[in-house]
Amino acid sequence: MLGEGILKGLAETARNFAGSYVSRERLTTVQYPEERVAPIEAARVFPFLVYDGADWEAGLRCVACQICEKECPPKCIYIEKSKDKKPDYVGKLQIYPARFDIDVSVCMSCQICVEVCPFEAIKMDTEFELATDNRFGGLLHDRKQLAKSNEYFHTIHPTEASEVDARLAEEKAKVEAKAKAAAEAAAAKAAAGAAPAATPGDKPAGGGE
Repeated sequence: MLGEGILKGLAETARNFAGSYVSRERLTTVQYPEERVAPIEAARVFPFLVYDGADWEAGLRCVACQICEKECPPKCIYIEKSKDKKPDYVGKLQIYPARFDIDVSVCMSCQICVEVCPFEAIKMDTEFELATDNRFGGLLHDRKQLAKSNEYFHTIHPTEASEVDARLAEEKAKVEAKAKAAAEAAAAKAAAGAAPAATPGDKPAGGGE
């Protein structure tokens, strides 16, 4: 029937309007900013950088591989690599971002940067109140502004954060097991090389003529 969809929409609006006088659950709006609706776990707004531990600078997972910068459709990510290296979560020395900026006025919240990151270093935040009176520098967030702890990641995306932690722990365990096996093999080889080689003319210890 012509206009059936419009009538269904009007009927739903009427039910909510009338029901809002008897049931709070029928209220479809809140008095923002005094009242706020908690974002759902799947919400995504702008990216942030994850760090482990208490020191954001030392704990950044990002290794400045620049994959996110290259794959970003609107080109709103700017990265400069460091000249030195720091150990990552498995102890391997890695380059880190000396500069990591995101222009949130250009970001389209597509989440491609999250999908392509091989180090679980960049995730999507749920914070949307980023208005500023500085239309240029105020919307360009540097790595210190973007850095947020893994604990914060757990509060906004607990399911994803738990999966990421389990995956990183598994990878770390594999690396440690491989390093332990290599160390044991090297120790066994060194011990075998240090043992004195027996010769036909040697006499057993304590033996007579």
